[in-house]
Order: sequence, then C-alpha cells, then structure tokens
Amino acid sequence: MKYKLVVLDLDGTLTNSKKEITARNRETLIRIQEQGVRLVLASGRPTYGIVPLANELRMNEFGGFILSYNGGEIINWKSKEMMYENVLPNEVIPVLYECARTNHLSILTYDGAEIVTENSQDPYVQKEAFLNKMAVRETNDFLTDITLPVAKCLIVGDADQLIPVESELCIRLQGKINVFRSEPYFLELVPQGIDKALSLAVLLEATGVSREEVIAIGDGYNDLSMIKFAGMGIAMGNAQEPVKKAANDITLSNDEDGVAVAIEKHIQLSCPM
Repeated sequence: MKYKLVVLDLDGTLTNSKKEITARNRETLIRIQEQGVRLVLASGRPTYGIVPLANELRMNEFGGFILSYNGGEIINWKSKEMMYENVLPNEVIPVLYECARTNHLSILTYDGAEIVTENSQDPYVQKEAFLNKMAVRETNDFLTDITLPVAKCLIVGDADQLIPVESELCIRLQGKINVFRSEPYFLELVPQGIDKALSLAVLLEATGVSREEVIAIGDGYNDLSMIKFAGMGIAMGNAQEPVKKAANDITLSNDEDGVAVAIEKHIQLSCPM
C-alpha cells in the first residue's frame, strides 16, 4: 500500500519524555514529506502549542495539517486556512467556571499565544504552559476576560479531586459537551462530537485521501479512534494496553524513536540526495 498521510499524536508519540522530537524522528519525517507523504499532527494541545513542532518538521513547506484540540480545529499549515472548527457552546462556560470554583480547582482556556486563568501559579496550569510553550495571562474575572467562543477549557488538579468533578459535569452537560481526562490531572472540556477520527474523516473528504492510505500512530485513549479508523493503526511501545490491542502494529516507545521505526517499516524510503 502506498500511504499518503501519516497522522501523529504528539505527547508520548512524536515527542520523547523531554517533549522533544529526536533527530532520527525528524530526519525520517522530513524524508517522507520529500517523497510526497503529508503529515498530520493530531493532539489535544491548542493550535499554538503545536506550531513549533509543525515548523520544526517543515510542514509549512510540504503542506501538512494541524489537527488541534483533539480534532476541534483542522488547519492547512501551508496556506494557514482553517478547514474545520468546532467550539464550546457559550452558555456552558459559566457552568464549567462555577464547578471549578466550587471544588477549589483552577480552570483555564486559550487566547492566541496565551493561557487565560485566575490561578497562574497553580502547578498544573504551569505544567500546561510548559507543555505548550505558552505564556500565562492571569485575570481577576475569567468569564469577562476570555474571548468567546472557545475551543476548549481545562480544569486542572490532583487526580482524586477531579473524579467527582468529572462525574458531575458528565451528568449536568450530557449531550452538550464531551468531558474526559487526558492526564490524571487534566480534565478536558471540549465540544460534543470532538474526536480525532471524526475530524480525520473531514480532512480525508477534503483531500481525497482514503482511509486505507493513512497511517495513524498514537499512545493514549484519545488516539484509539484514529488508530482504529486508519488503514494502518500503530501503537507506541509505551501505549496504553487497549490502544495496543486495537492497533495493527506496535512499534518501540517514544524514547526509542518509535515513530521513525514504524515509518521505516511501513513506508519505502528513497535514498537521501
């Protein structure tokens, strides 16, 4: 099979435990783009948090795509065209805010290159800022100072604190938004129907690529749908067990150049010039 798209999760997949793209992964991904294969970076990160990695891989030159907010936005990174966008209903934001405050937790959202929150020194807010290389803008009035609509909110805190909040919001906002944990300390609050596979289907429709011509590589629960959807779904060596069971193949971990190993196995690389 001649593959035309390679879809990559970021954290735990493309980047190693230092949140960096290794030299081997970078070289391999640039080589397949030179051969006409396009890249899709698919992550729960905000768009701004994906941009440095997209540019490092020269996707603006080769015509790759950013699939951010777990599929809430699709951007053609060569033309900068917004191909698809899904946002939270404005009326749910006060509900999310009050739930966070009642449970003494921090809530944040994104505005361009900044994270907006009332608790800039919260260690989990700082973790999200570090992960995405974004500045934190503290506000005294979250509901007034954010720019609506927003693609995603995040409630952060210790895992045991988030359990009752996750349950409460799942019940109160059922059918309105999706609520799930991307990490034990990150509660994702995203529009209904947000899913990497669903957004990938939108992208394939726009580009004329078939599912059989797609390789998808990931490690987490939010990668399950795209791994099942793709013609070749590959789990990282460090992936969750359900992800490994759903995959067509398993590669090495993100600290062992697992992405490069998988691509070298499934795509014929031409000799470098």
